[in-house]
Amino acid sequence: MTKFLVTGGAGFIGSAVCRLISGEMKSPLINIDKLTYAGNLASLDPIANNDGYVFVQEDIGNRQAMVDILTTHQPDIVMNLAAESHVDRSIDGPGDFIETNIVGTYNLLEACRAYFESLEGAKRDAFRFHHISTDEVFGQLPLDDSKFSETTAYDPSSPYSASKAASDHLVRAWYHTYGLPVVLSNCSNNYGPYHFPEKLIPLVILNALEEKPLPVYGKGENVRDWLFVEDHARALVTVATKGKIGESYNIGGNAEQTNIKIVKSICTIMDKLHPRANGQSHEDLITFVTDRPGHDLRYAIDATKIANELGWKPEETLETGLEKTVAWYLERADWWQPIREKNYSGARLGSVAPAKAG
Repeated sequence: MTKFLVTGGAGFIGSAVCRLISGEMKSPLINIDKLTYAGNLASLDPIANNDGYVFVQEDIGNRQAMVDILTTHQPDIVMNLAAESHVDRSIDGPGDFIETNIVGTYNLLEACRAYFESLEGAKRDAFRFHHISTDEVFGQLPLDDSKFSETTAYDPSSPYSASKAASDHLVRAWYHTYGLPVVLSNCSNNYGPYHFPEKLIPLVILNALEEKPLPVYGKGENVRDWLFVEDHARALVTVATKGKIGESYNIGGNAEQTNIKIVKSICTIMDKLHPRANGQSHEDLITFVTDRPGHDLRYAIDATKIANELGWKPEETLETGLEKTVAWYLERADWWQPIREKNYSGARLGSVAPAKAG
């Protein structure tokens, strides 16, 4: 049975991947996470006691620790989801993004290269390094029908996307230079259960629940392709196990929408599932705030390649995914309330500032 090693497995996407691998697939899994602010072991409670599941608290930047873990556990596939990922935080403090996303990826690559070179026979033939990245490395698109493909040139705009672009280039270089068997994937905006509460969708749900302002950058006209996290987890395992070595795959939800329409959709669902005491719509809580620097206008993924070559397509529509997400947060205060009560520095979107006039 294939043994997986997932880095960043206590994060939002990483924990979904771990729940799929250890829970549904019942495959052996080593989960490595540094447990920074966004890492949450409570997201792994459903699999914490599963046979073959091992959690190790460690930093991918610690190369010797990575070598030791690889040597001890002998995984067949390494899936690198360890990353600093919040654009707003990268604007306030880019250093952590450089350290984890670039230097950390370099150290993990070197550890995996040493491990790969020690393997022989079928074990060596089976090994894969899967690097998980973002569509933000491609920059922004105009308001037309164009989409990002696997051959779109990189044009990152934020410290976050620049650091992820750099890590992508490192992974490809280790494939071309050293022969490390890699696959890559770039995804659109994820949402769903266990999403850190300062991100847009969970923030809007929880602020609406607590009768707080619902912050929307600028006029809310920025467009994103929204991908349900459990669909993404299935896609990632598909790429890791079936993807062609040296290739990259774009993963999207086929669900483009403006931020303001996303917020209004959440308000409509909240009006149905959790009506306000005053009888008014949650839309009345929408508050436009000053846009963030370098805010890309539009992202959109062309996921034709992964559909045609690997047979993956998203199962959730934006409508069904949003309703499942809202319902989950309404039921799981035990998960989000402890996070919500903490004061996380750098949560720009979570602190509403008045929009500038003009």
